[in-house]
Amino acid sequence: MSRSLDICIASQQLTVLENERVIKRYPVSTAKKGPGQLKGSECTPTGRHKIRAKIGAGAAINSVFIGRRFTGEIYTPQLAAAEPKRDWILSRILWLSGLEPGFNRYGEVDTAWRYIYIHGCPDHLMLGMPASHGCIRMHNADVIELFDSIDAGCPVFIHE
Repeated sequence: MSRSLDICIASQQLTVLENERVIKRYPVSTAKKGPGQLKGSECTPTGRHKIRAKIGAGAAINSVFIGRRFTGEIYTPQLAAAEPKRDWILSRILWLSGLEPGFNRYGEVDTAWRYIYIHGCPDHLMLGMPASHGCIRMHNADVIELFDSIDAGCPVFIHE
């Protein structure tokens, strides 16, 4: 299976390709501040990437992650109300790594060390518009389905 992911910032859509043929499309939410590579920018990095690591296999839907570790919590509206400032990373994490030295890899533009992920978020935050702090957010059921359908090392192309 030769799968790859194409993420279009303009359409807020992630496309799964198999041997360059579209097999699935998902809505996503990229960065509120738009595209960009720089550390601390809160922008979604563009260019060629790969899935560096898959985190959360087997975790329950809406499992909460901090620092790529399951906290033991399950997201609920009550938990959200108690911690309104939290940037929720839920269900699964696909950690990205840039492949283009000087553009999205190494130094102040390194996607992996910016901790840029494809991850689940509270489903009500998926409004079809950019809203994240740099990551690519997905509905929880969608990110679990995607996680189960690709391997670590899967190519990812992010563009405007």
